[in-house]
Amino acid sequence: MMFSKSLERIALLCSLLGGLVLTSIMLMTCYSLFGRNFLGSALIGDFELTGVGAGAAIALFMPLCQLRRENIIVDFFTSKCSESTNHRLDRMGDVFMTVIYFLLAWRCGAAAINAKETLGASMLLGFPDWIVFTSMCIPFSITAMIAASQALNSIQKHRAVS
Repeated sequence: MMFSKSLERIALLCSLLGGLVLTSIMLMTCYSLFGRNFLGSALIGDFELTGVGAGAAIALFMPLCQLRRENIIVDFFTSKCSESTNHRLDRMGDVFMTVIYFLLAWRCGAAAINAKETLGASMLLGFPDWIVFTSMCIPFSITAMIAASQALNSIQKHRAVS
């Protein structure tokens, strides 16, 4: 694959950060359950932090998922199509993924700006909502760049072969 090494490194870093976030959520949940069941006191707002962390982790895994092309592929209808048709459909999928992730990044960015301006925060902890949206906006932007790079590289390869 003809990806820039920097995008690949950034995707791997995002994935590692996503793993750290999930590990933190797991440790926090264990602490909260232990406290609730054995010490009589729970961690306040643990479900809010779980939601924030899960959203961030999912977004952080997307760049590596796109880089490795490990999104869900339904080839039931295209399994009998020609290689050329499948190639065109795959490239169209890359373009659609670019657009989708660009739109997700854009809307998360707009939501972050709005949350910052309106001082939006979670109910129990008062955790700022703009942090949540920003933590999703950046990985979605990276994923959009990876998908665009894949689409362009595939189109260039196809033109070189033709």
